[in-house]
Order: sequence, then C-alpha cells, then structure tokens
Amino acid sequence: MVEKSIEILNESGLHARPASDFVKFVKGFDAKISIVKDDKTVNAKSILHVLSLSLKKGTTCLLRVEGENENEEEVLDKITEYIRNIKE
Repeated sequence: MVEKSIEILNESGLHARPASDFVKFVKGFDAKISIVKDDKTVNAKSILHVLSLSLKKGTTCLLRVEGENENEEEVLDKITEYIRNIKE
C-alpha cells in the first residue's frame, strides 16, 4: 500500500463533471484506490463516494493505492498527475 497527500487545485474543485471523469480514469486500474479526507475513507471508483467528500479547491486529501498486479507507486503517480491537471 502507498499513500500520498494531495491538494485540489482545480478552481471549482472535484464537483460532478471532473469527479465523473476522475472515477472513469481510476476505474482503468486493477488496484484498490481510496481517498481519505477528515478520517473518512471512500472508494475512489464510486462517483457517489467521491462527491460525498466535497473536495473543493484548496482541500487536502490522501490518496491510497493497494494493488497486487500493478506497480502501486506508478499508479499513485498517474492518479496524482491526473488530479493536478484537472482544468475546467
């Protein structure tokens, strides 16, 4: 398992459209991917769970990747890069 803290930089946060795109992106990985915010851990492959975190600009959360068939560090780096580059 690997983890990384990341800040949401997108002006409008991770609301419906970018959250939906994010969920589609992470579903492409076999690993178990979670987001942790304020002691609440959710499945990053669930749009309802991601939206429940209310990830606004400036929010810091923890990304967690657990996998067997994939390089966890590589998956974590790809997801981190994806979140940093969300634009609307």
